[in-house]
Amino acid sequence: QLQLVESGGGLVQPGGSLRLSCAASGFTLNYYAIGWFRQAPGKEREGVSCISSSGGSTKYADSVKGRFTISRDNAKRTVYLQMNSLKPEDTAVYYCAAIIMVQATCVMTTHAMGYWGQGTQVTVSS
Repeated sequence: QLQLVESGGGLVQPGGSLRLSCAASGFTLNYYAIGWFRQAPGKEREGVSCISSSGGSTKYADSVKGRFTISRDNAKRTVYLQMNSLKPEDTAVYYCAAIIMVQATCVMTTHAMGYWGQGTQVTVSS
């Protein structure tokens, strides 16, 4: 059974950092591009970042450029999202999602993703 499990969320003060992890089980990540998405209360789910299957291509939403870094370790079947300089507006449930994509690119389109994790809460507050 294909499964994605997010971890690493929590409560952090503005300006702080968190590293989210997305662990895959039941399948190898080698042929999947991975995206990180977030959904704040009352808002639509939005793409935050994505990484190609090989890790050679990444994309970021304008709101997180320069603060977030996505990476992956296919041997460990894990994708990471390092979040620095966190702001209150980053508060949301963060989800990782996978799509079969062997090309050297990735997508941050919610409806295109095939598999989703259950989400992890990130709260940025003083």
